[in-house]
Amino acid sequence: MKPNCFNGRRIRLRLQVFLSAVIRGYPWSSAFLLFLLVSSAHAQPAIRRDRVKATWLPDQHSFWYQVETGPDSHEFVLIEARTGARETSPDLASLGLPAPPPLHSSETTIEIRPTKRTGASSGIHLVSELDLELDLFWIDTGGKRVAYGKLAPKSEREQHTYEGHVWLLTRPDGSEVAVIEAGPVVTTWIIDGDGRKPEPEPARPPGSSPDQAWGARVAPDHIVLENTSDGSQATLRSPIEAKATYRGRVSWSPDSKAFLVSAAVEVPERIVTIIDSSPSDQQQPKVKTFPYAKPGDPLPKPQLVLFHPGTEEGLVIDPTLFSHPFTQSHEIPVTWAPDGSEAYFDYNERGHQCYRILAVNAATGAVRVVVEETAKTFIDYTKKTWRHWLHPSGEILWMSERSGWAHLYLHDIATGEMKNAVTSGAWPVREVLHVDAEKRQVWFLASGLREGEDPYHLHLCRVNLDGSGFVRLTEGDGNHHVEFSPTREWFIDRWSRADHPPVHELRRSEDGSLVCELERADASALLAAGWTMPERFVAKGRDGKTDIHGILVKPSSFDPGKSYPVIEDIYAGPHAAFAPKDFGRLERLHEIAKEGFILVKLDGMGTNFRGKAFHDVAWKNLKDSGFPDRIAWIREAAKSRPWMDLSRVGIYGGSAGGQSAMRAVLDHHDFYHVAVADCGCHDNRMDKIWWNEQWMGWPVDESYAKNSNADDAHQLGGKLLLIVGELDENVDPASTTQVVAALQKAGKDFEYMPIIGVGHGAAETPFGSKARLQFLKKHLTK
Repeated sequence: MKPNCFNGRRIRLRLQVFLSAVIRGYPWSSAFLLFLLVSSAHAQPAIRRDRVKATWLPDQHSFWYQVETGPDSHEFVLIEARTGARETSPDLASLGLPAPPPLHSSETTIEIRPTKRTGASSGIHLVSELDLELDLFWIDTGGKRVAYGKLAPKSEREQHTYEGHVWLLTRPDGSEVAVIEAGPVVTTWIIDGDGRKPEPEPARPPGSSPDQAWGARVAPDHIVLENTSDGSQATLRSPIEAKATYRGRVSWSPDSKAFLVSAAVEVPERIVTIIDSSPSDQQQPKVKTFPYAKPGDPLPKPQLVLFHPGTEEGLVIDPTLFSHPFTQSHEIPVTWAPDGSEAYFDYNERGHQCYRILAVNAATGAVRVVVEETAKTFIDYTKKTWRHWLHPSGEILWMSERSGWAHLYLHDIATGEMKNAVTSGAWPVREVLHVDAEKRQVWFLASGLREGEDPYHLHLCRVNLDGSGFVRLTEGDGNHHVEFSPTREWFIDRWSRADHPPVHELRRSEDGSLVCELERADASALLAAGWTMPERFVAKGRDGKTDIHGILVKPSSFDPGKSYPVIEDIYAGPHAAFAPKDFGRLERLHEIAKEGFILVKLDGMGTNFRGKAFHDVAWKNLKDSGFPDRIAWIREAAKSRPWMDLSRVGIYGGSAGGQSAMRAVLDHHDFYHVAVADCGCHDNRMDKIWWNEQWMGWPVDESYAKNSNADDAHQLGGKLLLIVGELDENVDPASTTQVVAALQKAGKDFEYMPIIGVGHGAAETPFGSKARLQFLKKHLTK
């Protein structure tokens, strides 16, 4: 069997990265920097035994996996799931398992797709039987082709890769020969001809009814309905709003008795203009424009129109229950009940204080409420409006924060009445993994379940739909990720913490009992190389009662007898939480820490997953950024860590973190002395509509001005570096340049570094990272 890790291949990988960067038009200096970065990443000691990717056998109660045991060594492990019996071997054959058979390109289907995951180190062995030279590409996570050289005629080639990475072979004319996804072990691919092109599934013509009896075509001012049996056509109209036109797709009921179409008045889009000052393909600058709605901009108000075959006038659905939608679309997506009796759609009211699932009667067009949520602050519609339809029983499983915590509720679809709470308690449901309608059970991840454990740690749970039988199925004090066996009788539980390398366990799904421990990761080589384990710390927040959780990272040359400046890496966006909960290398934190800093990262009030009251601190108050909690946490940490020098405290962040970093030296410059703000959304009136109206509300009111870094620029009291990418299409670069203008008008000293030719996250480019580090060192080191 061929080994799946080769030092020579790793060298070639670095060279291929360098050459492909040059081919793709990168400057030589940037290509060389990529070479160094890849070399550095591969030179860093690995964490051993930290990955388990199970390959279940046909008997469905045993599986094998490959685990890395050293720089160039591995072993195969065979597990019998019923007993936990374990066998190991350097190869599959010794375990009684055949090596993967060679695969033939001519027998595969060509489906070009991006790489979606990076598993364990692996490889592909290419054997060409063709008389022509082929080009080899890696398909990156964005779907782009990255050139990796050639496969000569009638030759062989071994390519190091990672499980899950997708590769493409093409002819000299660019036509595709094969798409290859790397498996867990090195697999031989015989290139003996072109793979098959996927045959498109036969689809109904656009607008055709499920029974094929009708075809509907949307025109701006009417609908054309064709009887497919005789070709006769009818023109359908309805009393839609003046200047409105029909939009989008026709949505037929499953019984073909009715269909819905959207109509809306065209709403002009805001256009943002940026300048590409140094384009790669010409001397003169280029103007770039793109649609970009901002808070307060007018939005479409689509209508729904109901039509029935045989009736020429449609019924405009009464919009009373969905009169002020938050949507940038001119179309309302609908979902039909299986029996075609009604259609369902979501109404997210602008301002995000009311959210409804509405039902339209297919016969009458009457609208009713299936589920409704209201809030005095905001409804977290991107994270907490999950639902699962149980049509056979006439029920809907719905997520809500009505109790102050994200929980699941069972509602009757027909009446809209809540039947019962499925989950409850002072903890949130974080993600629903599976609903078993037959057993009437739901499997989900939740956090905050155990006293004394980090409240962000995810655990697998199960509960019956009537709210009985709740059970937590995972045990370890850490953050849990699970993968079920094909029959769902067992699951592999991977848990870790920021300060605890991964542990893999095999558990029984019925009760969570442990079958066996599969692997316990070994980070000793990483620690021996000078990498420092993050330190978790908990302190009370601004109220003196709520626990605030975060980590500290010390420099590799840490000496407790010395004094170190403290730097906070901040991101306080209310959509999630950001202090690391899984074990990882934390490269950026360590890269800065090794220069002689203590790095901290934590989650203050206003961030997500700690209950509604904790989250609501952010409402119309993004400038808060949890600073009262952050400052209290850092001060408390320093009481027992005399090597933390709080006379030298810095902060940096990007995007929403850039807004927060600058705010630190506007409102809290008595504590934070130096800030680097990258691509900040410094004024929420200047940023994208969906993110900012979610937390700041609508209409745009005085709270937007009160949270503006530009309006408060005169309050600057510390050292500030502003970084922005001139081609940023995520946050309008003018958000930063308007802050620059306000600082100049106020006569404030600061530094400004636009990064040319890059977009969002400019401080993470090599030049931006260098500028950030130099600024922090300049103002925080003695």
